[in-house]
Amino acid sequence: MPRIPKTLEGLRLPVIGAPLFIVNTPQMVIAQCKAGIVGSMPSLNARPLEQLDLWLKEITEALSVKSAANAPGMPAAPFGINLIVHKTNERLDADLNLIVKYKVPIVITSLGARAEVNDAVHSYGGFVLHDVINNAFARKAIAKGADGLVAVAAGAGGHAGTKSPFALVREIRQWFDGPLALAGAISTGDDVLAAQAMGADFAYIGSAFVATAEARVSDAYKQAIVDGNSDEIVYTNLFSGVHGNYLRCSIINAGLDPDNLPVSHAGNMNWTSARQEQKWNRYAQESKVDAFEGGTPANEMAVEVAPAAAQAPAPKAWKEIWGAGHGIASITKVVTVAEYVERLSREYEAARARLLGRETPVAVTA
Repeated sequence: MPRIPKTLEGLRLPVIGAPLFIVNTPQMVIAQCKAGIVGSMPSLNARPLEQLDLWLKEITEALSVKSAANAPGMPAAPFGINLIVHKTNERLDADLNLIVKYKVPIVITSLGARAEVNDAVHSYGGFVLHDVINNAFARKAIAKGADGLVAVAAGAGGHAGTKSPFALVREIRQWFDGPLALAGAISTGDDVLAAQAMGADFAYIGSAFVATAEARVSDAYKQAIVDGNSDEIVYTNLFSGVHGNYLRCSIINAGLDPDNLPVSHAGNMNWTSARQEQKWNRYAQESKVDAFEGGTPANEMAVEVAPAAAQAPAPKAWKEIWGAGHGIASITKVVTVAEYVERLSREYEAARARLLGRETPVAVTA
């Protein structure tokens, strides 16, 4: 198998737009692909299930060779759908059936590696990337049939690991020569080139796309990205049962103390709305806080909350608690996806020219 499959060849930039919970819709995915990078979204952003069918049809038709062209006038880049393959995602089989129906080019799997999911995607020639936070999980993913990996290093927005990108990429590259994307504080063209220099094939960018016109989030969330920097990021597992990075201001606005957050009961993830509603209502009765309001995404506060949070209001995680990574300081205004990718392209080419323009090596002194 070639190092980089044809599915991922010919991109304007070696960039994959990360699937952001709630944030991404067909509008953003199509805009990313037409700008020349891989666009993606979580399958669970489409609610109810029937909406995913409609959205996949919309994206597929918009990006067909006959109707789509990206910024440089080339065919649009391929798109990807993120699947939560954890056993608590009761929609997995139904979502996977739709992915097979529409022959989604790239499937990004998260929270567990499932051989049967990979086999289903391979049945029509699809390509599977699995996101991992350490080398052990990377080995398991490839052993179960994933084609490539997303190394989610320290500083990534939302669910993230704690490994330095230097260490994580190097450990994976000691044994794996296949497609590798790197996530973690990447928001400029210089960062994209640096990811390649470390040994990754692609940069995996998420937080910067929150501050775009196409993002399905509040203006307040977008402005928080614009105003924030790495000091504003809090790492906690309270809101979904998996450690992740979130904006401090949103935690404060939810009535919680970001410096004294309780620890959730790890492992109690739950990706279905019905069960989550029951869980929140039970917690509300016991703690005398507002009950869960239906109609919000599946993994909102997807764990039992520790007793220390009993007097705190019940934030609607992923809606009121905002994910963001360490690289947001370079995001200074809200723009369209096309404008942001254009900026990335200029920065990337300038960084390449700057490095290639050096005729002699830089002296290093002890």
